[in-house]
Amino acid sequence: MNIKYIFDKLHIHASNEELYKAYKLFFNTFASEQRIKILNLLRKNSMNVGEIAKKSKMSQTNVSHNIKRLMTCGFINQRVEGKYRYYKLNEKTIRPMLKLIDHHMNEHCLLIIRNLESKNG
Repeated sequence: MNIKYIFDKLHIHASNEELYKAYKLFFNTFASEQRIKILNLLRKNSMNVGEIAKKSKMSQTNVSHNIKRLMTCGFINQRVEGKYRYYKLNEKTIRPMLKLIDHHMNEHCLLIIRNLESKNG
């Protein structure tokens, strides 16, 4: 099926090439374990780079690099308070998506991992 058909129904106008590049960008953003850790930390409350670095045990440089990608792709938002920037999940799209992903992983992915571990253990 031509994916453009699906997006035309949603009134999203882009070529198939653009759509697949967008999918790749989106899923590659999720593919980073470091970015997943940051997203999971931000599920609890908003934090600044220093707080995220401390809780994730990543360098501030690494956190900042990943924050930039998450911001660019709209996964998180920021607010400025004095000299600090606080980051939080995109409540409209990413929080509900993470909840859906959690549900899917619990039903499917964790079972696969546990089966593999029991065969290898």
